[in-house]
Amino acid sequence: MSSATPPPARPWSGRFPGFDVLDQSSHWDPVTTGVVLARTGMAPDIRFFTPHEQGIATALCDQLLGQHDEPTPVPKVPLVNLIDSRLAEQQTDGWHYDDMPADGQAWRDTLSALDADARQQFDSGFAACSSQQQASLIQAVQDRGTDDWHGLRAKRVWSLWTRYACTAFYSHPSAWSEIGFSGPAYPRGYKNAGVDKLEPFEVHDARPSEDPLRGRRGVQR
Repeated sequence: MSSATPPPARPWSGRFPGFDVLDQSSHWDPVTTGVVLARTGMAPDIRFFTPHEQGIATALCDQLLGQHDEPTPVPKVPLVNLIDSRLAEQQTDGWHYDDMPADGQAWRDTLSALDADARQQFDSGFAACSSQQQASLIQAVQDRGTDDWHGLRAKRVWSLWTRYACTAFYSHPSAWSEIGFSGPAYPRGYKNAGVDKLEPFEVHDARPSEDPLRGRRGVQR
């Protein structure tokens, strides 16, 4: 993989206009380059979720990370494919709450429960609900806090969803470009340590005073 050539840059007009983390790939070691570039190719096949579960999970994760209304230039991270791959290969966090099923079963149970709520409230499956309806259903789970939701503690369900969704999102180079992260430091390293001290290859935030969540319509609390 040492001679791997990164795909063409995909600059966008967000907070770090023109920045593409893949431009930095020539500074990474060959193994790291191979791992990162593999994430930019075809998403892994769905092996764990059923087609019905996949639809629910896709709508859920897009709401959680605000990908349902991202501006066109921002490449969409295949969250569900990445989560599915972890569950299929049992690459979990290595633990789960004692009052929750193992992660794979917990995902199946909570997706089914979310779909049941959608059918009860909106007479439609979760994936077919409007964006606003989906957001309200997800928010209702978070708002329950320590109370039970379909026999599970709601805050545990929220932790399950957000842990997996955020891990998938921030493992992807598209997310790195969006937040101006220049990728693995090894072997080049950093020399300008300190707040607001950028390396020559880093890009200044074009809108430093703006709330980074401004404009997102997902569940945000």
